Amino acid sequence: MVKLPLNVDLTGKVAVVTGAGGVLCSMFSRALAQSGAKVALLDINEAAAEEVAKELQEEGFTAKAYRADVLSRESMESVHEEVLKDFGTCDILINGAGGNNPRATTDKEYYEAGDVDRDLVSFFNLDPSGVEFVFNLNFLGTLIPTQVFAKDMVKEAGANIINISSMNAYTPLTKIPAYSGAKAAISNFTQWLAVHFAKTGIRVNAIAPGFFVTKQNEKLLYHEDGTPTPRTGKILATTPMGRFGKSEELLGALLFLLSNDAAGFVTGVVIPVDGGFSAYSGV
Repeated sequence: MVKLPLNVDLTGKVAVVTGAGGVLCSMFSRALAQSGAKVALLDINEAAAEEVAKELQEEGFTAKAYRADVLSRESMESVHEEVLKDFGTCDILINGAGGNNPRATTDKEYYEAGDVDRDLVSFFNLDPSGVEFVFNLNFLGTLIPTQVFAKDMVKEAGANIINISSMNAYTPLTKIPAYSGAKAAISNFTQWLAVHFAKTGIRVNAIAPGFFVTKQNEKLLYHEDGTPTPRTGKILATTPMGRFGKSEELLGALLFLLSNDAAGFVTGVVIPVDGGFSAYSGV
């Protein structure tokens, strides 16, 4: 059980979470289940989603894991049919699948003379297929599940879509241009969807986490021996609260946005949860 910061009654709601086997989205799934929702945990890593679902089931909650590839319309349509059969129409969609890839990451923060001729990954030899994969995973991996599940949601009053953006969307981080650009696209897409669905009763919002330690970024933040990397030092120096976020600290924003009583007139916003990172100028 996790301590919920807000009491939001989601009893009878069907929640679909993509990327549910990951650190943050498994926490989201738990909060949704504890709030009364029936939770469909979607992940390409079915074993990871199954582990979370099993824990929730053992605690008496309604949850089921599904293998789903958010980049495949066919896969999402198949899972959609399974969720309909198991739980009914989706009321809440959390688009949490995403991430970076080493093939879309430069070795250095700054280009220096001669780097193009050295044995390293600079801007000039970034793998286009790696960049494409990151863009597709984050953007199409949000668009396709929304196309599939929102077909039902447009018929339901009070439905909610939550996208996961990033502080990279506001200010791009060094070394990860594709991920930063893709998350900027997610913030923009959130606004677009909010307008597009405004007449249907679906609210569309996003959460932009600051720095949290996840499976995706752990190797960038810590050495094999557990000591922090220089990048960690930079992050903490530019985060006024001086620490990484805890996954449960995203739940207040999540539950607020999902509450039709508290946030019924809130749509098209991206809420930073970043320990003051976006407010800090560096001096």
